[in-house]
Amino acid sequence: MSNELELKYGCNPNQKPARIFIQKGELPVTVLNGKPGYINFLDALNSWQLVRELKIATGLPAAASFKHVSPAGAALGLPLSEVEQKIYFVDDLELSPIACAYACARGADRMSSYGDWAALSDVCDAETARLLAREVSDGIIAPGYTPEALEILRAKRKGGYNVVQIDKDYRPAPIERKDVFGVTFEQGRNEFVIDETLLENLVTDCKQLPVDAKRDLILSLITLKYTQSNSVCYAKAGQAIGIGAGQQSRIHCTRLAGNKADIWWLRQHEKVLNLPFKADIRRPDRDNTIDVYISEDYMDVLAEGVWQQFFTECPAPLSREEKRAWLDQLSGVSLGSDAFFPFGDNIERANRSGVQYIAQPGGSIRDDHVIATCNKYGIAMAFTGMRLFHH
Repeated sequence: MSNELELKYGCNPNQKPARIFIQKGELPVTVLNGKPGYINFLDALNSWQLVRELKIATGLPAAASFKHVSPAGAALGLPLSEVEQKIYFVDDLELSPIACAYACARGADRMSSYGDWAALSDVCDAETARLLAREVSDGIIAPGYTPEALEILRAKRKGGYNVVQIDKDYRPAPIERKDVFGVTFEQGRNEFVIDETLLENLVTDCKQLPVDAKRDLILSLITLKYTQSNSVCYAKAGQAIGIGAGQQSRIHCTRLAGNKADIWWLRQHEKVLNLPFKADIRRPDRDNTIDVYISEDYMDVLAEGVWQQFFTECPAPLSREEKRAWLDQLSGVSLGSDAFFPFGDNIERANRSGVQYIAQPGGSIRDDHVIATCNKYGIAMAFTGMRLFHH
């Protein structure tokens, strides 16, 4: 280990020189394989913080799938149902708890996770390495690797896959700094602890928060703590199922995340599960095709005859009525927001995706309207009193 690591370039090839370094002591990361770049390390260090906090808060193994300094997915190491195994394309693998966590983190939004950076709270085992080996991914950060896992990962991408180990005991300085346009910004690190005490101020008529809902709300809030703001996260069954990141309008966050949650649920529809794919279709093409099949564009694709590239026979469309009937069965979804909801339209949109539990800071001048909208749908909402902006 050393206090400095030179990088090929910064965010873009023209941004040279580039390096990561630490003022005092040694870097907490060791590159075990590959040559991680500037954005890789931004993803690695942000994603590690997320999974570390999830593990501390829940006691469960945690994983994240990061793209462009925001999570595409985050999940806990809970057993997968048969349907989840199928839609995450891991039904042919043996899965350890940490492998289950990564399968969910990557699988809930496979379109966004394409070319991701993976983060694990626990030592990477062979089961997780085998899963990663067949996916398009840029790299991984973990507190350790079994010898077999390291051997598998070092063979990925013709030996160029990025493997980073982090010192799990490393604690950064309490003050953090960054430069923007030659000006140095300084602030205290966001060390705010997210736990169930944040969920005690239930402001709606419904005061019921089941154990699973509390777990999912904690997961969503910790995920938002490391998501570029504005951000909203839908969660269910110990995994983020829809993340809306970096939007200027909160309703656009809620819609974006809600649409992703809808796609997650629609992928479990019988018609989608039984799509007649050709045997040799590539995994990314299959993901793209499923996305198109679920979308409103499928009829156009059908008319163009493009389906013949991917299917052995032309699948019947999933009608708008079938989609709505299936989405109406989705329930028990938890939703976190990194700042207050200014209008009840966010609740209206969340309700359409099965949201029954919400955690948000509160503090809007229209809180009464937001609460009334929750009461209309029997949604339980907690005011956390804590904003979670991340930039």
